[in-house]
Amino acid sequence: MMALTPRALALTALAGITFIQVASSTPAQAETPEEAGLAIALEAERRDTGYAHYTADQTMVLKNRQGQESSRAISMKVLEGSDDGDKSLIVFNNPRDVKGTALLTHSHKTADDDQWLYLPALKRVKRISSSNKAGSFMGSEFAYEDMTSQEIEKYTYRFDRKEPCGELTCFVVERIPTDKKSGYTRLISWTDTEHYRVWKVEFFDRKNAHLKTLTSSEYQQYEGGYWRPGKMFMENHLTGKTTLLEWSNYDFDTPLRDNEFTKVGLKRAR
Repeated sequence: MMALTPRALALTALAGITFIQVASSTPAQAETPEEAGLAIALEAERRDTGYAHYTADQTMVLKNRQGQESSRAISMKVLEGSDDGDKSLIVFNNPRDVKGTALLTHSHKTADDDQWLYLPALKRVKRISSSNKAGSFMGSEFAYEDMTSQEIEKYTYRFDRKEPCGELTCFVVERIPTDKKSGYTRLISWTDTEHYRVWKVEFFDRKNAHLKTLTSSEYQQYEGGYWRPGKMFMENHLTGKTTLLEWSNYDFDTPLRDNEFTKVGLKRAR
């Protein structure tokens, strides 16, 4: 049974379900769709807890409706949270016009996430306000709120169904953000029943229109237990634009320190 950590205790407020009820059940045993949805989210988190930190490289490919492409090289660091959410640092390495731009994120379980963007051309750090979290991150189809860790406490859940997803079977779960400032009314996720990897997410905007779809692929397992995608493809159905993130060089061994994820160090991030 999962230990009663501060994170687990905070979940007792979700959807009127007690933690003991959900943590001791499987999706099949849950009595309501809300219990089943939360049980799936808890199990996915349990399987991805304990990695401590990792670094990775990304290639971001932006494509407009006409098919014109631009590419960016990015490095990323992630520090796993224990009593609070994760911390991440994203740095653009090229092309020249965005080189040195960096986004620092301190995710929180229930409070608003903290995000700061360093703009080297202006030599200043800009705080991303909660009201701007739905804005585009560096012209991509990912919003600033998409760049934070998806803490369980930030959503309520409802299991809808199980269905085939490629060669796998997936749980289909609806998530509703608890933050009224979110750019989304709901998200629908497809999570496989074997390893609890998220393969697809549909995002619905504040008018409840299907805004965009994220598709993940080419998963690999690292350090004997942690699954990470090789590609993440975000398609905006309203604008016709897409963003492809290609991941490489995952490293779970090189230690990271908390002082690497501060506003002071943001300007020196490389």
